[in-house]
Amino acid sequence: MTMRILFSTLLLSIVTQQVAAQTPVRPLEQPRSVTMTLAEYNRLLDLAARAPVAAAAAPVAAVVSSADLKVLVDRESARGVFTLAGQVLQSGISRVPLISGTTLVDANAGGRPVPLVADGQTLSALIAGPATFALTLEWGGPLVFRPGRGSFVLPVPQAGAARATIDLPGEQADVRLSAGLITRRAVANGRTIVEATLDPGAATEVWWSMRDSAPVAAAKDVRALAEIMTLVTLDEADVRMVALIDVSVTQGELRTLTINVPRGYELQSVSGNTLEEFAPLEHEVVLTVGNPAARSHQFLINLERSHQGGTFNFETGLVSLKEVQRERGEIAIEGVGTMDLTAAEQPGVHRIDVRELNTSLQALARLPILSAFRYQRAIGSEPPAMQFGVKRFNDAGVLAAAADKATATTLITSEGRALTEVQLLMRNRSQPFLKVELPQGATIVSVDLAGRSAKPATGADGTRIPLMRAGLDSSRPYTVSFVYVHAGTPFLKKGDIGMALPKMDVPIGVVEWELFVPEQYNAKAIDGNMIDAKRFGGFGAADQLAMVQETITVTAGMAEENKENQKRRAAQIEPPSQNVVNLQARAAGVLPIRVDVPRAGVSHQFIKPLVVGTEATVTLRYKRR
Repeated sequence: MTMRILFSTLLLSIVTQQVAAQTPVRPLEQPRSVTMTLAEYNRLLDLAARAPVAAAAAPVAAVVSSADLKVLVDRESARGVFTLAGQVLQSGISRVPLISGTTLVDANAGGRPVPLVADGQTLSALIAGPATFALTLEWGGPLVFRPGRGSFVLPVPQAGAARATIDLPGEQADVRLSAGLITRRAVANGRTIVEATLDPGAATEVWWSMRDSAPVAAAKDVRALAEIMTLVTLDEADVRMVALIDVSVTQGELRTLTINVPRGYELQSVSGNTLEEFAPLEHEVVLTVGNPAARSHQFLINLERSHQGGTFNFETGLVSLKEVQRERGEIAIEGVGTMDLTAAEQPGVHRIDVRELNTSLQALARLPILSAFRYQRAIGSEPPAMQFGVKRFNDAGVLAAAADKATATTLITSEGRALTEVQLLMRNRSQPFLKVELPQGATIVSVDLAGRSAKPATGADGTRIPLMRAGLDSSRPYTVSFVYVHAGTPFLKKGDIGMALPKMDVPIGVVEWELFVPEQYNAKAIDGNMIDAKRFGGFGAADQLAMVQETITVTAGMAEENKENQKRRAAQIEPPSQNVVNLQARAAGVLPIRVDVPRAGVSHQFIKPLVVGTEATVTLRYKRR
């Protein structure tokens, strides 16, 4: 045993020495240098300094690449198995939209359940990624049978490509799809197999003709109730009739409906939510209903007939229905223009208040309702009729705009120049401009419309001041003002000076005019159509004149005293109002002209009520102090 151990040790040492002798001895590594150009060296430095490029993120969280649908149709339902394949592109849990507008029986991936969430009408699966996936969905839906036809709605998943294999009972030669393309059709063992390519994400209706349909129950007699809301519009040259028909089916299925059209009317249009088609006949219209199983139907019929115009009398029938057990209705009459309507009650037709009309009929009216009636017609009775007497009146002009008040302020300089501001409190409905005829030689320098500056327009027959602009509430009174300058005759030692306000094309309730004369002149009014405001106690007192009553007892001893008081009041200087102060401030730096307005002077106030189409004038006689 010892000899074997020694022999093995010797053999191992010999082999180790031979291996070491075969390995070459590498010399010591010495640093070496490499020669390169400066451009190559700079390029290597740029490459070393570049930041690593991040991986591009996927544009979507997941995609469904294909969907394979296998559908089996039995006697009452359709069941299918949908196989979906796709890939989750982002890390973490992602929502994968699968199908919309349906209910799934089961969903699994490799035999394990898949968590689903509902986003509105869309079902989505929660899948971890990034990874590929394969899902199996089980679906079921009812069949819809009609005479000679069966159908069902097949939901199609949102995939890149969708293919379907549909197994139908019987030898169905006429199988159709609402969306998609049938690629193969085969019949075997009494069943029909159809292969098709579908539109992804869209519900597809599949229907086929049935040769052996289920037994149909005996048809029942149709029984229905009707309500007819009739609107009669009396226009200047024609009469329009609009009938809103509500039909409630109590028994059977309504397939066609016959409507009696009153004589003399032409059919303009027929519409309805269940209307499939209509056929106009002589004095009748036959409607074909698209959904006979519906319990309620609504139709709208428009009729029209002409008349001689002006004042006239005419008799008209009303829209009625055949094949209904009871018919009720309401009639509303409206007219265009100014007229006197005479509409008497007829047998079975009773007058009602317009406020009792059905809300649907009131919504049809576009003009004020003049008269209203209600009726009820039993089966087999004659349709109701109406007799109208219309007397028309000529249209009268309507005042489009008016001014409640006009306040004018005039500053007169010693050179005879006059700066006048006119403020109007307007009530305007539709007039866009105010026509202003300025005195000879006058020029407008500024216009203000409800607090904002505006630009006047100049025409051959006068100046136009804008009365409307965007955002202006014209349902309430608002202020319009303009300032104009007039170059007059310079003052002498004494003489007369005539002043006039512009003539405007709107009626004005009251005009208040204040003239400010320089203090070095005494002036008094000697002519004109304005009234001195002192007779009414100044501005604002004229409105209360009719409300004030005074009793004055005059005696012989008071005559001299009254004369002295009158002289004393005439000698008093009327102080300027706030309008004068404001106009002086505007002339000092706001207006785009230079006018040396007087800073001190005497204010003369005048009033004129109800100015319509005329200009306010005053003639002053002055004398230098």
